[in-house]
Amino acid sequence: MKLLCVACIVALLSSAHANGVSSSSTYQRPLHDDSEITNSSPVLALHRDLIQIESISGNEHAVGRFLRHYLSTYNLTVETQPVSPVGAKLRTASGLIKTKHERQNILAYRGDKRKTRTLLTSHMDTVPPFLPYKVKPHHDIWGRGSVDDKGCIATQIIALQELLDSKEVGDGDVGLLFVVGEEIGGDGMVKANKLDLAWETVIFGEPTELKLASGHKGNIGFNIKAEGKAAHSGYPWLGVNANSLLLPALVKLDNLKLPESKKYGNTTVNIGRMEGGVAGNVVAEMASAQIQIRIAAGSAEDVKKTVLDTVRSIDKGLKVEWLNKGYGPVDIDTDVDGFDTIVVNYGTDIPNLKGDHKRYLYGPGSILVAHSDHEHVSASDLKEAVEGYKTLIRASLKK
Repeated sequence: MKLLCVACIVALLSSAHANGVSSSSTYQRPLHDDSEITNSSPVLALHRDLIQIESISGNEHAVGRFLRHYLSTYNLTVETQPVSPVGAKLRTASGLIKTKHERQNILAYRGDKRKTRTLLTSHMDTVPPFLPYKVKPHHDIWGRGSVDDKGCIATQIIALQELLDSKEVGDGDVGLLFVVGEEIGGDGMVKANKLDLAWETVIFGEPTELKLASGHKGNIGFNIKAEGKAAHSGYPWLGVNANSLLLPALVKLDNLKLPESKKYGNTTVNIGRMEGGVAGNVVAEMASAQIQIRIAAGSAEDVKKTVLDTVRSIDKGLKVEWLNKGYGPVDIDTDVDGFDTIVVNYGTDIPNLKGDHKRYLYGPGSILVAHSDHEHVSASDLKEAVEGYKTLIRASLKK
């Protein structure tokens, strides 16, 4: 009888675990973990827990809830800042979506001094699709957000915890800000300007290969749309093919001569998404493309003018819809000893946060694997990033 009861209990526990039931936490770790590395240090464990929560742009609610709970357990004061309500329409890489949950930024600090001298900040959202957490040989950690940007979140948090534990920093010294929406235009960081806070130094987290970024390219995105007239493909003269209207403009845009610079190289054009028509036997009534330009020199306004002039020279009936205000190249501070420097081609939330503060950009992992199906970071990079952030925090408080 005793053996039967034990077997029943084990079966019940296994069933509860399989169905996500936990008496202690929504984020209970699995009973069995194939890799010891995930439990070998606080930063690796936190990194794992963050990756296991899907947080594609527009769906950051669960990871925000996890961070609120996690930071509160370490005696940090945690505030939430609403960014968009349930049912809000968001423009994402895959089109318009309606949010299922409220989206919130997370601000945390020690004690009751919400105004701190230094701020550590990263973004909670990721690009699609969700990729599960895996540990592979050589201690490589795979999964969506492992590099961009949950590696930065985990290492920033642990760096601050360790400095608080050692009493190197205290109340009013360092705060944390984790934002939504960086991957879809930065609505979270734009909203953060309404926190009515200012800092002497802001340390932004993005993958920089453990180097200090001295700058990054500017960025502007837009949709271009063509409207035709549907007809049977056997009688194409009865319609107007929107695809045929759009293609000449795309060819011209793809070969634009745009400004370049010694520091940032060439301005690049990426035709990232195309849609047109409904079937092969129907003359296409609608066609569109989504384009991103990484700006190496000049302003976003200069690029806008060049794009509009080019499109109008092909067909004045084509419509251009700007997805963001855009910005030119961003120079960043690198005046802390002990780091190599790098120039990056991607965009960040740096231009979205207003204020007269020092700006640093640093983090573990390489952008070359971010947004890919093989996104991964090494455990050693994560551990080294904790020390790197601690160095930057110490330097910021001495200035």
